[in-house]
Amino acid sequence: MKKSASPSPFHVRNRHQGEYDFVALTAAHPPLAAKVRPNGYGAQSVDFADPDAVMLLNQALIKLFYGLDWQLAPGSLCPPVPGRADYVHYLADLLALDNHGTIPVADVLDIGCGANCIYPLIGQAEYGWRFTGTEIDERALKAANRIVAANPGLQRMIRLRQQKNSEAILSGIVGKNDFFHAVMCNPPFHASAAEAAAGSQRKVRNLGLQKTAPLNFGGQNNELWCEGGEKAFVSKMIAESVALGRQCMWFTSLVSRKENLPVLEKQLQALDAEVRVVNMAQGQKQSRFLAWTFMPAALRTKRLK
Repeated sequence: MKKSASPSPFHVRNRHQGEYDFVALTAAHPPLAAKVRPNGYGAQSVDFADPDAVMLLNQALIKLFYGLDWQLAPGSLCPPVPGRADYVHYLADLLALDNHGTIPVADVLDIGCGANCIYPLIGQAEYGWRFTGTEIDERALKAANRIVAANPGLQRMIRLRQQKNSEAILSGIVGKNDFFHAVMCNPPFHASAAEAAAGSQRKVRNLGLQKTAPLNFGGQNNELWCEGGEKAFVSKMIAESVALGRQCMWFTSLVSRKENLPVLEKQLQALDAEVRVVNMAQGQKQSRFLAWTFMPAALRTKRLK
């Protein structure tokens, strides 16, 4: 099979290195075969402008590499699995720093798990982590619960909670007896519905499609935008995290726009938090997550034993 010109430099433990093996993928998930065809370079591929093809490809990746059945609800966000796995692996490295270099079995809180429940699925499969996923949208929560229920054993390892307060992120979710080694979050990117729609149209144009063409990522409103965008969302998450500094060891959130980091770091410094920016890269795409903790290093190590 022809190698791609610039393979994505994923995390070293990421299973999704190099080109897709479509022979193995279609064997694992036969419905994908109908979407596989030669690309302009003669290699087997799928049309990434076709939302059904993208969904089937990611379902095949989940089946082949993690042995899981991943049936997405119509209209829900279909995340690219390889990139989502990177966040999990880099988070594992962060936790290992407090555990003498060994990746621990951890309890993780996923803020906004969505209908796809992707981070709990990967984190549980890779590291045996126990997850609590939160979601504000009741339909998305039911869809995520269906995925968990469809895979034997996951109901003991992944539990889901609804955030009933639309103005809160962490508040009301973490109970007085809860303790989490890490919090994950992929916050809404856009600041308004109009901005989200404009971003969708840019993707359409970049793919060379007509304006009426379907998009390959889907997503509900609360997954794509919130008032003030990701900067406002993460800032609110930081403010709420202070009260939970002894119940959550590391708080983390993806930050898509690098220019949002300075103001968020300044907010954390004012709160006397320990702050780290973990950089990730997939090909030409640069990504990162912001991590902070209010817990001393010695106590963090003790809580991982």
